[in-house]
Amino acid sequence: MISTALLAWFSSDQGLMALLSHNWPLGILMVAAIVFVETGLVFMPFLPGDSLLFATGALLGLAGLSPLIPIAIASVAAIAGDATNYAIGRSRLGQQIVRRGWISPRHLERTQAWFERYGGPTITIGRFFPVVRTVAPFMAGLAGLDAKRFLAYNIAGGIVWSGLLMSAGYWLGQVAWVREHLHWLSLGIVALSLLPVLIHLANERAQTRNKEPARASAVGRG
Repeated sequence: MISTALLAWFSSDQGLMALLSHNWPLGILMVAAIVFVETGLVFMPFLPGDSLLFATGALLGLAGLSPLIPIAIASVAAIAGDATNYAIGRSRLGQQIVRRGWISPRHLERTQAWFERYGGPTITIGRFFPVVRTVAPFMAGLAGLDAKRFLAYNIAGGIVWSGLLMSAGYWLGQVAWVREHLHWLSLGIVALSLLPVLIHLANERAQTRNKEPARASAVGRG
């Protein structure tokens, strides 16, 4: 899987760790590029943004580098990615993407459910959930969410998401056990971040199964 392969490289001694130690600006720019692609291209929801930011923070701590500038760069990339996705959703290209089925109907339905539940704050809250953070800005543009309102949620979400995850990684990276098990911990973050989505899908399946007997009963009575 691409996301697992990326994490394996980024959390290895020969991957991002070495790059940050010898050329940290290039390493941070690579992280920022991946964050931008995940949040800016609606058909790229599989990239590991959560765990990548966490691992980067931990590696910055191990390399003895301040996380402030990297957090700022990652935040800008996240905000720019959402803005790009929003612009695509508002354009004719967005409608063509939906018609051609380039986005999973389940992803669209799931994100639409988030908008119905949380409204505009989905842009901020959805940052912490895979798929939702990629599809939400696109859906906001497609639905014609006010640009100024979107921008406010986008900026808040980008800064909080990048800042919290990278700061947590930086702080935990000082712990010996975390340093020794960084790769597995990063994979664990991926699993935890997918948990809400899996629970949601399980609930949907349970509801579908409950509806089927009711439909069969109604047909029998008819």
